[in-house]
Amino acid sequence: MSAPAVQAEPLQEAEAHTRPIAWKYPVTYVILAGLSVIFAIATPAGARTNFRLSSGGDFFEIPLVELPSRPAGWVFALLIAALAALAVHQAVQRIRTGMWLPILVGVFFVLAFLVWAGADRGAVIPLVTMLTGALALSVPLIFGAMCGLVGERSGVINIAIEAQLLAGAFLAAVAASFFTSAYLGLLFAPIAGALVGALLVFFAVKYQVNQIIVGVVLNVLVLGLTGFLFSTVLTQNPELWNARQQLPRLPIPVLSQIPVIGPVLFNQTILVYLMYAIVAVLNVFLFRSRWGLRTRAVGEHPKAADTVGIKVNRTRVINVILAGAIAGLGGAFFTIGQGLAFGKEMSAGQGFIALAAMILGRWHPTGAMLAALLFGFSTSLGNTLSTMGTPVPSEALLMLPYVITIFAVAGFVGRVRPPAANGEPYVK
Repeated sequence: MSAPAVQAEPLQEAEAHTRPIAWKYPVTYVILAGLSVIFAIATPAGARTNFRLSSGGDFFEIPLVELPSRPAGWVFALLIAALAALAVHQAVQRIRTGMWLPILVGVFFVLAFLVWAGADRGAVIPLVTMLTGALALSVPLIFGAMCGLVGERSGVINIAIEAQLLAGAFLAAVAASFFTSAYLGLLFAPIAGALVGALLVFFAVKYQVNQIIVGVVLNVLVLGLTGFLFSTVLTQNPELWNARQQLPRLPIPVLSQIPVIGPVLFNQTILVYLMYAIVAVLNVFLFRSRWGLRTRAVGEHPKAADTVGIKVNRTRVINVILAGAIAGLGGAFFTIGQGLAFGKEMSAGQGFIALAAMILGRWHPTGAMLAALLFGFSTSLGNTLSTMGTPVPSEALLMLPYVITIFAVAGFVGRVRPPAANGEPYVK
């Protein structure tokens, strides 16, 4: 081992010991362990909770899983307590933990909650249906988060994700209805999102208007324009302009028949498969391609990028328009993705949740996708349990994504650093 390497190791150890102890996550895990214990205590003795893990098209049917509610609740509570103790130990030792720890804690806590919520309710908890619903609810959020990520990695704040989703939903519905083809509607959806993105960069890059103000104005503009057209054109002749068209499901042979994960991941529409592809492509291209290097350079240090020949403003324009097209695809899910006609304000604030998912994911495609899935799962959980008559009010469960959003934006997830030049216009 060389002398510099030998000297680096003690320096890294000294730095680790001087780093302040991060108690945020260990304390959270301890609280979740305490709640799990309360769930176990509150579960009636002798109660049972039923889970369904199979669907009709699986290779083999998994029998109905029937768990003794109180013992199962104690098992999950003890598992969470053990993980919380491990987190406390690693925090004291200043050892960084991977993503596996919060994921395991989250899974065990959800199972503990479901065991308590479904105890002797006379209903079966359909896990596959719940997970399928979670993925469906996450689709526009993931597309919106990828849109915001591409734009902000280029240095342009995109508050107009909501407008791009709504515009994509509108044009997808109108085109699909006019041509009586959901696939043609899918082709028009990214055009609508790209047009909103073009308006954003026209004012933000060319005229250097405050990017947040432009985004807010675009949200109001698209909301008003689509609402006006819906009230005048679409409602007067819905058979021509707003008839329902739906993308068909395209089950992948063999994979779609795998129990649990098959129906959830591989029995979807082309729109969901496009989402998989976009997340994968961005993961590779953003960090392992010339385009990604230039994008990150423009977002972090545009002056340095300009000195090496990168056209800063042109890169921003192209990337924001491309990002708008991605969001437009997400908007198509509201209409042709679910077989619904267009309705006023049908994006319902999902663009802002997508923005929070991007922040929660630290401007990384995988992190933003996981955050969007978390929001989608919390909504799906609320929808499922509201039909079972659980002790928890459904309104409390449905507000969970917005509570998570507040904590994410407030910095509960830890210190997050946006691209250094984010929101700053570049002038030579």
